Amino acid sequence: MTEASAPAPIGASISDGTGPAVPLVSDAYRRYALVILLAVYTLNFLDRQIVTILAEPIKNDLGLADWQLGMMTGLAFAIFYTVLGLPIARLAESFNRVWIIGGSLAVWSGFTVLCGQATSFAQLVGARIGVGIGEAGCTPTAHSLIADYAPKEKRASALAFFSIGTPLGGLLGLAMGGLIADAYGWRTAFLLAGVPGLLFTAVVFLTLREPRKAMSAAAAAAHAPGKGHFAATLKYLRGKPVFWLIAFGAAVKAFIGYGHAPFTASFFLRNHAAEVAQMADKFGLGSVGFLGLALGLMGGTAGIISSWAGGAIADWAAKRDIRAYMSVPAVASLISPFIYATAILLPSAFWALWLLILPGLLGSLWYGPVYSSAQSLVPPQMRATSASILLFIINLVGLGLGPLFVGILSDVLANGPLQLGSAEGVRWALIGSAFLGVVATGLFWIARRTIREEIVS
Repeated sequence: MTEASAPAPIGASISDGTGPAVPLVSDAYRRYALVILLAVYTLNFLDRQIVTILAEPIKNDLGLADWQLGMMTGLAFAIFYTVLGLPIARLAESFNRVWIIGGSLAVWSGFTVLCGQATSFAQLVGARIGVGIGEAGCTPTAHSLIADYAPKEKRASALAFFSIGTPLGGLLGLAMGGLIADAYGWRTAFLLAGVPGLLFTAVVFLTLREPRKAMSAAAAAAHAPGKGHFAATLKYLRGKPVFWLIAFGAAVKAFIGYGHAPFTASFFLRNHAAEVAQMADKFGLGSVGFLGLALGLMGGTAGIISSWAGGAIADWAAKRDIRAYMSVPAVASLISPFIYATAILLPSAFWALWLLILPGLLGSLWYGPVYSSAQSLVPPQMRATSASILLFIINLVGLGLGPLFVGILSDVLANGPLQLGSAEGVRWALIGSAFLGVVATGLFWIARRTIREEIVS
């Protein structure tokens, strides 16, 4: 009996359309694989986002402006990350996805280490580009892999579990980065952030399985990409209005989240320096280390709960009405900016930090519903490519433009006609960008109208 035709254990399944579904992996292995992929994604976001807590020390050391911080944390990374995600996802439709994820992990971890060696803005941007090149191979490939591992009725929960890597990586990046930067400098923080990924690469290569090997020959043929696959997927998605609505709705959410990330610590350091120093001193920490720990623990924990809850709530509610996949992120996007603005306007750093937990609880609810919907709107052979198109839009708009927009707006408000100064400039840049969440609400709500008719797998 050949490997292609060997029976697989009970778990996620696939069918060639002529008979019963063929199981691909066992339930126990699926749980293990999800934990490993979560660890990979956590390292992905740790290495991507650690630069945000290091932004102020880097700014002071290298003499940068806020727009340069936005360029370094966003656009320089995002252009290569998003553009390369498309051909890599195309490769993932037929090539071994485990190899792609493992190789990508090694590349981005190595370039994270190199970020700590930069002595100029140009060198740091170059290293960040390298991180973006490596990370381009992770998320679309992992989404495709998870969609094969998990049955349809558990897909939102599985992808939401994987997406916990976003807040968990942010938590570790902020907490670890801030503490290490205070103790040993920002360069050492980059070094210690990159090394674990280089070591974890072996775990990925040695223990993750490519489930396509468990398919029957007929099923494999049915799920294989055809000639001109990217063009075919794009053409198919043109007839799926819901895909584009959720893509741009999620892009707006990412625009806000990524835009705020590099400047939240800067906001507290510029507007509440004395109070932050006083709170930090009680724990024997410096201001940057304290903020990294506080923002990481509060925002990260809230984000982890939010990511998991978004998928669980959507899967539960969708059993009665599939439109819940859009209702959950729409309502959360409407409420969040009002709470966020209140927190940023409070005169107390202590209460502002605590109130920011609530937007954190609402901010990641969209992960599971959006990512699972994108996988369900296309047939299996188009999943990696559709995920890459979705992430191209989310990350180019969100990661590429969000930090740059907030940085430019902060500079304009600080030094332009209003002359608000750097402290008030960053405050109102954060508040103004937060209310773009209302746009996301509208897009998700419009998508809600026809999502039932457009889901196919």
